[in-house]
Amino acid sequence: MAFTDASLVALRVFREVAERGTLTAAATALGYTQSAVSRQIAALERAAGVELLERRHDGVRLTAAGRLVLRRAAAVVDEIDAGTRELAGLPDDESTVRLGWFATAGAWLVPQALIALGRTHPSITVITREGSTPALVRALRAGTLDVALIASAPPFRAPDDETPALEVDTLVERSLRVAVPAVHPLARNDYIDVEDLRGQRWISGPGDPWVMGVWPGLDERPVVAHTARDWLAKLQLVAAGFGITTIPASLVAVAPAGVRVLPVRGGPAEQRRVLLARLPGPVPEPVARLAAALRAVVVETG
Repeated sequence: MAFTDASLVALRVFREVAERGTLTAAATALGYTQSAVSRQIAALERAAGVELLERRHDGVRLTAAGRLVLRRAAAVVDEIDAGTRELAGLPDDESTVRLGWFATAGAWLVPQALIALGRTHPSITVITREGSTPALVRALRAGTLDVALIASAPPFRAPDDETPALEVDTLVERSLRVAVPAVHPLARNDYIDVEDLRGQRWISGPGDPWVMGVWPGLDERPVVAHTARDWLAKLQLVAAGFGITTIPASLVAVAPAGVRVLPVRGGPAEQRRVLLARLPGPVPEPVARLAAALRAVVVETG
């Protein structure tokens, strides 16, 4: 079997695996069994005559050949989808932008930018989806997103080590803060000394607690009282007095009543960046317009 005989189904499955990062996640997204996904990948690798995916304990990673096939597969699938729309009499989607964003960007930056873009360029349609930064980076590579808002923490490395390198612009860099109940002793001042964070009860997200809710510079094993994925849920738990949590400075304006958001004094600076990432190459006008709207919101909100 030659690679020219590779099926469209196999190419779709391969792109989904590249985006999701695991065979299991791709199978769930496609409604397939994991064994069916494995068979499609195996068939594609036989046709290519080379390994396309490196199987690891934490998922899969594209090989050099896999990266090449992904670029071509994304183009083929997009062309077939475009042809399908034309046959169905649907309008061309050149003015459609697929935007990915990490959770906290959806609480302030994305809605305001979409409102502004709708006023100035109503012909541009923006389709959005939330995801973790690694998932959004994979989606950019897979060609299922045009541009993505991703998060970055010190030492501010590149989003991934794949080639070609993503084009990344820093939209804003702000300090990490701590949200505490308004009646908490830590809420009495306009800042929190880092030493006073020791012995506190924390509200964290799933996964690494230092990444998703506990102060990164804490020099003790944290006491995580509650775990919640959603930022609004975490802040409501804070408001109810069940613990404290870290919060990006950008969410200060949307913190609920009963919560104080304060800077932390002492220890290493904990800065966080919001980045706008895309694959290198010419920037379509709709993408450029959306990027300009996102930058304008950042400027307006300081």
